[in-house]
Amino acid sequence: MNFGEKILEYKDDILSDLKKLIEIKSVSAEGSENCRKALEFMMKRAEDFGLAHKTYEDKAGHIELGNGGKLCGVLSHLDVVPAGANWSVEPFTLTRKNGRLYGRGIDDDKGASIIDLYCLKALKDNNVKGANTVRCIYGTDEEVGMTDMETYFSYEPIPDFSFTPDSDYGICFAEKGILQIKISSKENKSDIKEFSAGSAVNAVPDSAKAVYYSNKEIKELSVTGKAAHACQCFDGENAAAELIMLLKNNNVSVGNLVEFAYDRINTETDGTSLGIKLSDEPSGELTCCFSTVRINENDSYITIDIRYPVTEDGEKVFNKVKTEAEKYNLSTEVIHHLEPLYLSKDSGTIKLLSKAYEDIIGEKPELYSTGGGTYARTLGGKGVAFGPAFPNDNVNMHNADESIDEENFFKHAQICLQAIYKLYTETDW
Repeated sequence: MNFGEKILEYKDDILSDLKKLIEIKSVSAEGSENCRKALEFMMKRAEDFGLAHKTYEDKAGHIELGNGGKLCGVLSHLDVVPAGANWSVEPFTLTRKNGRLYGRGIDDDKGASIIDLYCLKALKDNNVKGANTVRCIYGTDEEVGMTDMETYFSYEPIPDFSFTPDSDYGICFAEKGILQIKISSKENKSDIKEFSAGSAVNAVPDSAKAVYYSNKEIKELSVTGKAAHACQCFDGENAAAELIMLLKNNNVSVGNLVEFAYDRINTETDGTSLGIKLSDEPSGELTCCFSTVRINENDSYITIDIRYPVTEDGEKVFNKVKTEAEKYNLSTEVIHHLEPLYLSKDSGTIKLLSKAYEDIIGEKPELYSTGGGTYARTLGGKGVAFGPAFPNDNVNMHNADESIDEENFFKHAQICLQAIYKLYTETDW
């Protein structure tokens, strides 16, 4: 028997704790209070299990097993994106239905966070002798910039080897650069009184509403779209872009900001009209997500989320967007920028994780690249993303009805424990 199978002994307890964690509405875009509560919940469970733990500035912390050898990390985040609309179940409740587990964060990333904790408990309960130290590291603002890891690593060293279960299986060896840009106008010279769309910079907006003047009367239009993660914006239906087209079709004077969005972004997801259509062999094509709009008496801006190929230069991409925006007398600023991650396929970390996967699944994992952004970027080339979602499972990350196949969830749990067991006990990798 592989050691990873021992996680199945905790199945009921895992689901019980996962239910409690999902009920904490730790939406980082809406403030830090509930995110802090989620972190406190994890630390309290560690204390209940007799595991060492520390927190830093209420933003991040770790749960630890072992006290020597190499320092190994497993990084997960406790914050989630807003629930959004169109759920068939309550988003902040764990729901078991038709063989699936539903709830905001079940895939991204609360499910994996609970599994990490129980992996350490399984090692401790079975009196496994460790050659290394394993830390399950938790953050609370991954969805809004990862400053949690900046805080954490200002106190603690970067682990020698790490993985973050915050993507898909097999193993992600390359993550595209992430460039989030705010494009704004100093004034709103248009018939639009208010325009609101989107609640997160890293997601396709699933609703949009505009209040505008037409023949001296105030009218309102609203559109419902389909949310999607920014790295897969081509899977969504952009409510903001659709609403802009409706306004244009109704001959509404939309002003320079919305005109720019109509001309240079619209429903495109590859950046063609912005002059940033790019691609490379390791990571594929650039994606450009038109994510939020805010126009009112105080603000007039839009945001876009760009995921650019690992061999490209983020500053050059930004300058091309800036040049196009200046043609409309608009200003641009970088909200957030994460450099690409590109790890050798022959690294020791990838070899160990590959063996753990093969031990449980019976075949080698595929190596792939992603446009998603994970904590692996904060690890200085010493870590990768690994699980928890399987390619055949539509988990609806950042969308309504986020869910995961229950059998797959516990398959991930076995792989994760097998990987952590190897990190904890092995020295030749």
